[in-house]
Amino acid sequence: LVEALHREGFEIAVETNGTRTPPAGLDWVTVSPKAGAELVLTTGHELKLVYPQAGAEPARYEPLSFSAFFLQPMDGPDRERNVAAAAAYCLAHPRWRLSLQTHKLIGLP
Repeated sequence: LVEALHREGFEIAVETNGTRTPPAGLDWVTVSPKAGAELVLTTGHELKLVYPQAGAEPARYEPLSFSAFFLQPMDGPDRERNVAAAAAYCLAHPRWRLSLQTHKLIGLP
């Protein structure tokens, strides 16, 4: 399938939790690890970590081989606090950049 899509001129980007090895030939790989899940995929283009997650602290992932590291505030009743905490972490640790789901911040489902 990857080869067929490439022949038609498509680029293939995926987001995965990283618990399985993806097929060869993907053009962009985002890994979004979850606490408690065994991380098999330790390289890619970007790592996007939902923050905060007990057992999935950002420092744990810094040795991995990714071009970019993003923190995405956890949604839910503590969203505002999580946005502030993620922003503060990024400011204190410049390797990490803030990733926001704008639709949630403006009240869209």
